[in-house]
Formats: sequence, C-alpha cells, structure tokens
Amino acid sequence: MLSYQQIPASKKAVVFDLDDTLIPQKDYDLQVYYLFANFIEYLATFPPAKDMLAFMEKRYYAHGQKGMFEEVQQTFGIESKYQENLKLLFSNAKLPLKLLLFKEALALMQELVVNRIAIFILTAGNAQQQLNKIRQTEWNGLDQYLKVYFADEYQSEHDALNVLMKENGFKSDELLLIGNSEIRKNLATNSKVDFLTFLQT
Repeated sequence: MLSYQQIPASKKAVVFDLDDTLIPQKDYDLQVYYLFANFIEYLATFPPAKDMLAFMEKRYYAHGQKGMFEEVQQTFGIESKYQENLKLLFSNAKLPLKLLLFKEALALMQELVVNRIAIFILTAGNAQQQLNKIRQTEWNGLDQYLKVYFADEYQSEHDALNVLMKENGFKSDELLLIGNSEIRKNLATNSKVDFLTFLQT
C-alpha cells in the first residue's frame, strides 16, 4: 500500500490515473448496467431488470465490458437498436449513487494537499465518459485542488503529459505518476518520470 511517506521529497506534483487508482471502475460500469437493465424492462417489459442485471454482473466479473451487449442481446433477444442507448449511458449516465474514492487514495491526496504538492489526474478513454465519472465522484473537497487532463484530447498520452508539465511549470524529475496499468508505467518510463503502483485493497 502506497503512503505519503513513500513520495520522494523531490516531487512537486503527483499525477494520478483515474480508473482503479482513485475510483473502482466497476462502481461506474455496474451502475450503468443497472440503469440499462431497468431501461430495457421499462421499454420492452421483458426481460425483468433483475435477471438481465444478474447476467451482466456475472459476465462482467468474468470477461469485463468487451462484447457485453452482443451477449445480452443473444441471451435475452433484445433489439440491436438498444446498443446505442448503452453507449450513451456510458457517456452520460446520471448514477444512482456517487462514486467513492478508495480510502487509501483519499488519505494520500489529502496529505499531498496539506504538504502543498500539486495533484493532477491524467485519464485515458472517452473524455466525455471520464468527465462524467469525475463529476459524480465524491471528492471530499479535493476537487478544488485538482486539475484534469484527458489523454484522448491529444495525439498520445505522452503529448498530454508534456502539455501538463509545460502548462504548470514542472520538469519531469519533479513529477510522480501513480497508477495500476502497464500502459501508464510505460508512459512514465518513456517520459523519464518516476512511477509508483497504487495497489488498492
């Protein structure tokens, strides 16, 4: 588990990934599936939302998002036109419950703010969807200290990180990247930025 004491004293800014680093991605995805299942039940009356949701949850834990709609369609016989509704929900869903930070991430970010270390989020994936997650996360007042960069708005994550450094006046050796993916680890290596894995419990 990563704590503030492990942040090198030379670092002036920490750049966090979002999914499965600050918030559990499943907390967003499963709420979207809940909304979709209820949407289908409301429009088509069959299948019952609880049956579809149970199927989607089980499949999600086994295989993730990929191919979800196709398997739901095959299993329950819903029309292909509803695939667009699922895509829209992922981008714009108004969640029943707020997304909560991992408690370790919350504690670390609070210590960074107290110690005047700048904090950023650099997140990949559909920018509208990622913004929707950020807007529906309970930040406990940390949002006023956060600056967010969406990698998909640049040619590459490397470009996004360079812009982040340039706009905020940081050198690569003053930055620390925190995430859980190999992609983010490779970004740090290629950008000559230190990287730490934030394993959540």
